[in-house]
Amino acid sequence: MACAELEALRLALLNITGTTDEHAKRHAEAELEDYLGDADPGPIQALANATTLDEAQRHLDAALVDLEEEATRIDEDDPQSGYLRGRLVAVRDAERSLRRIREGADAFLDDLGETHHTLHDAFPVED
Repeated sequence: MACAELEALRLALLNITGTTDEHAKRHAEAELEDYLGDADPGPIQALANATTLDEAQRHLDAALVDLEEEATRIDEDDPQSGYLRGRLVAVRDAERSLRRIREGADAFLDDLGETHHTLHDAFPVED
């Protein structure tokens, strides 16, 4: 079992931030080999190709729903059940972290707007 959701999120964040870490990209793409070539893309492929935080959040949420469904179907005696439960915890944690990144970016944008208005209030520009 691959950590498809986490690797797809890594690719999305590489896209969003413009980071060019070829080693990380190749590693993630190798992990996602079965997902990236699908003609009918699912949430993992869509997440890996996300270029905005909104897209990443939306596709990660969809991938998390699929993972939760998979976790409910697996037999507890299955040797992979522990790993699947751990993966579910890790992806939920990543989803919360991504939400905090988004909230932080939104707050930063609001702060920049406030600073801009304060600057113009203190130093009005006359036409």
